[in-house]
Amino acid sequence: MLRLITASLSLQCHHVKYFPSNLRPCGTLTSLENQQTVEGLYILSVDVQKVRKLKGWVLHRNPTYTKEVADLLKDLGASGSIISQILTVYPEAVLCNPDQTLAQKELWMSVCPNQKELVGIIEKFPASFFTSSSHHENQRNNIAYFLSLNLNKRMITKLMASAPQSFSCPVEQNKDMVRTLQQTYQNLGGNKVNMKIWLQKLLNQNPFVLLKPPQVLGQNMLFLQDQGFRTEELLYLLSKLKAFVIELNPDSMCRTLTFSRDTLGCSDAELRDIIISCPALLYYSKDILAERFQGLLSAGISIHQIAQNPTVLELTTQIINYRIQRLNSRGYDVRTSSLDVLIGTKKDFEVSYGKLQFRRERPLFNPVAPLKVDE
Repeated sequence: MLRLITASLSLQCHHVKYFPSNLRPCGTLTSLENQQTVEGLYILSVDVQKVRKLKGWVLHRNPTYTKEVADLLKDLGASGSIISQILTVYPEAVLCNPDQTLAQKELWMSVCPNQKELVGIIEKFPASFFTSSSHHENQRNNIAYFLSLNLNKRMITKLMASAPQSFSCPVEQNKDMVRTLQQTYQNLGGNKVNMKIWLQKLLNQNPFVLLKPPQVLGQNMLFLQDQGFRTEELLYLLSKLKAFVIELNPDSMCRTLTFSRDTLGCSDAELRDIIISCPALLYYSKDILAERFQGLLSAGISIHQIAQNPTVLELTTQIINYRIQRLNSRGYDVRTSSLDVLIGTKKDFEVSYGKLQFRRERPLFNPVAPLKVDE
């Protein structure tokens, strides 16, 4: 069934077209700097020297709307220092005419909770806000589409900020990708009730998934199916990997799986169990895994221990060495003990580390302590 679905999707899907987010708005390019622009930026405490060095072409454009852009940001509640920072980092903003920026404000406020949050977004992602007016219709259509999916408005705002190209492209492109994701999830047995939450987490993990060719998902699922993963296991991997499943390809996964099987000395069935325990193994390259295996083996950890706790491979060699040193200093030997304490985030490690009962050896003689002698 999965093969038939994938073949059908491949025929329907289109290749992603790229729409650059930093389009330079129309205007006349002159040989001399526009003194009105330069003076306006100085008044706003913008680092004009930095602008000259990195984006000097902006200063040669005419017309510009420095005061109008600053006034709009002030109306949103931006302080003088924030306005200065925005225009230093993204001076192209002064090329956007007032009607264009006002239209952008209305678009963003349709999903942004308040003006304060919008200022924060513009500060971090100015290129996403000050975009070409030719994209406004696509932006409106995409906002309407994602709202129709009942996605959280904050989620939509994050998508617009971090992956503006996905909102500049025609809405049908996003519909193709979302339909592919939804169909794959359901065809593998995913619960329709949970699908919205799953989709929202996937987009939150990697907003750029919308710019990928939809057929990539089907190809990756077919490859994993050919490796012997059952339908319920494919659904588990899809749910665990989320957007990372789109970043994979059969060739890289094949190299990774072959290397992991040979290094661990396990069977195909045992390797599948290891992948289920640690899906992240699928997207690490052979070179990265080789380095991490070598780091663990150099620390005295055995292949058997790694196979029993494969998630230890998610940590860099530097992190592993640091944690082992801390444990060794307190008498915990990872070579003969469980690796569970090594695994997880920094917070997980600190919690596990704090719960361990460490060996405390009392010295026979403490040269600092006063001697007790009979008087």
